[in-house]
Amino acid sequence: MKKLLLSAVLLCAATLSAQTPIYLDETKSTETRISDAMQRMTLAEKIALIHAQSKFSSPGVKRLGIPDFWTDDGPHGVRPDVLWDEWRQAGQTNDSCVAFPALTCLTATWNPELSRLYGHSLGEEALYRGKNMILGPGVNIYRTPLGGRNFEYMGEDPYLSSRMVVPYVQGMQALGVASCVKHFCLNNDEEYRHQVNVVVSDRALHEIYLPAFEAAVKEGHAWGIMGAYNLYKDQHNCHNEILLNQILKRDWGFDGVVVSDWGGAHDTEQAVKNGLDMEFGTWTDGLQMGATNAYDNYFMAKAYADAILAGKYTTKELDDKVRRVLRLFFRTSMNRNRSNGFLCSEAHYEAAQKIAHEGIVLLQNEGNVLPIDVEKTHRILVVGENAIKMMTVGGGSSSLKAQHEISPLQGLKERLAGKVEIDYARGYVGSTRTSYNGVSTKEDLNETRSAAELRAEAVEKAKGADYVILFGGLNKSSYQDSEGHDRKQMELPYAQDSLIVALAQANKRLVYVNISGNAVCMPWKKQVPAIVQGWFIGSEAGHALASVLVGDVCPSGKLPFTWPNSLQEVGAHALNTYPGTWREDKKIIDEEYKEGIFVGYRWADRQKTKPCFAFGHGLSYTTFQISNLCADRKETTDGNINFTVNVRNTGNREGAEVVQLYISDTKCSVERPVKELKAFRKVWLKPGESRDVTLSIDRRALSFWDETKNGWTAEPGEFVALVGNASDNLTCKTKFTLK
Repeated sequence: MKKLLLSAVLLCAATLSAQTPIYLDETKSTETRISDAMQRMTLAEKIALIHAQSKFSSPGVKRLGIPDFWTDDGPHGVRPDVLWDEWRQAGQTNDSCVAFPALTCLTATWNPELSRLYGHSLGEEALYRGKNMILGPGVNIYRTPLGGRNFEYMGEDPYLSSRMVVPYVQGMQALGVASCVKHFCLNNDEEYRHQVNVVVSDRALHEIYLPAFEAAVKEGHAWGIMGAYNLYKDQHNCHNEILLNQILKRDWGFDGVVVSDWGGAHDTEQAVKNGLDMEFGTWTDGLQMGATNAYDNYFMAKAYADAILAGKYTTKELDDKVRRVLRLFFRTSMNRNRSNGFLCSEAHYEAAQKIAHEGIVLLQNEGNVLPIDVEKTHRILVVGENAIKMMTVGGGSSSLKAQHEISPLQGLKERLAGKVEIDYARGYVGSTRTSYNGVSTKEDLNETRSAAELRAEAVEKAKGADYVILFGGLNKSSYQDSEGHDRKQMELPYAQDSLIVALAQANKRLVYVNISGNAVCMPWKKQVPAIVQGWFIGSEAGHALASVLVGDVCPSGKLPFTWPNSLQEVGAHALNTYPGTWREDKKIIDEEYKEGIFVGYRWADRQKTKPCFAFGHGLSYTTFQISNLCADRKETTDGNINFTVNVRNTGNREGAEVVQLYISDTKCSVERPVKELKAFRKVWLKPGESRDVTLSIDRRALSFWDETKNGWTAEPGEFVALVGNASDNLTCKTKFTLK
């Protein structure tokens, strides 16, 4: 009897094994498994696969064992969960996270390895939270300092952002979590983001606005790309024939999924034909409410299925979308080799702090006011709302529910406890809002005193302090650094300028720490000895800032964008192209990028203006000498060439310098920038130590986008390589020739 039972069990097992579907058989190739799954799917199942079923998820195919697919906002942490069909918080107690520094801070590290660490750490948090795709990173170009989401992006330079985005994507996707690089493309300002039609030359498009996306696809092998809200050539970018079908999928060979921004789809015909693969947010996008649980009403839902059944479309486009979505599933939610991830681990907090340490930029340090000499300091006055206000809450879709956020005031108190007296004065009132999207900061920022009274208190306390540290700048309120709107002006809000001037007159050891993701006007720059760019740096903000201010960490951050003195030093504003011109029907606003390729330092060089702080600028507590630049050859036929330069730490403490290589084309058939960043390397040196650093370029580094040929061209002739530690401090140069 036992032998009969055993035989029956073995027969049953053999039968099940023989019938195991190919799409679950991991011995088969992914493409074979995808084809098998598609053959088994009904039309209804295919249609369901390409649009949302809730705010952040799309359905799998339960009949075939394909699970639901879950996305979540980034790019600075995993967003807290919301209800199925509402933007209200789900009320969970296990959806806190580590808030990592904003991407402007990450890029200011000029350290691609930290970008890999960032993506890996965030991916681990996403895994633990059950997320299959993180909506980030963002790589839109910093075109104007008014841009509301600039803090989410990687600065103004296409080369720098390209080098920083690739390891972020790779670090995250190595864990089986998809990176969805956004917002493709030309999403460079927030005002009228749903109506703006960008008019830009092909050359500027390819040289400035596409390279970071191209690198993310070709080198990072990103599994997801999110379309943008704006239009290009009168087509919305979430379904754009040129951008999605021609450039992304045909020219770059993208084999992943194009995801709509939430509410970014507008038409079934265009969604079907023009490259959109997964539709999210339509009709229940949180911007305007149409109906609850209206997912069958999406443009790529019932309307698409009905049109196929009516013979309007074949299943050609549908099958391509489904194949891409299934490929995404096999890479993520159906990847059985994924780990469980970690949430709020010590390693993640250490990563966040390390990124912040290297991203904080010492902009000015007259008289070596910094670092603070703790042994000779008795009393420090901390001033400013930004010293106590939480910055992880607010700002739009990147708002987080951090497990903790150390404020600058708290960080200084912890670091100097028992050594230095820390006093505080608010100085100004900015935003008293303490909650966003259901997340509360649990702060009380209400204030009954007038602005004059607050300023008077701060000035009086400043007179008796050894140091005054003012934490000011912007916050994540609407019309500041926040999604949905741009800033209305470049000047500091909340009458901070007058406060800074008054404090500078009261105390000669004033340190101004600017908390923002954008440049601000600094008319008082010459009156303030020390200026630090503190960014939005997340959970470990206070600890990181304190470490830099007291000298535990030697600053090494460099600006990822040009810091102008005023808007008139910015091409988009000098040429009056921002925010665009409304058409007669008032439905579309055309914004022409008249400055073309001359964005950021390229514009400053062309106009011969001296910015407040240059692209690539950042000071240290030690000093460096860069010398002995040489090329491995003076002539090249393929463009490939190595440059070697010596870097010496000439100061008295260990630190890091970023060696930057720019290329200048001395004679060309088209106008080119005075110089362009084409390589960089961050190097750590002990006092007195020197090291030879090699920087390499290829033919692409010498090329421009030739609109007559619709491709990259490097014209033979003489080029100049310039090397230094900022775009305005290039102390070495050498000539070479492209044959």
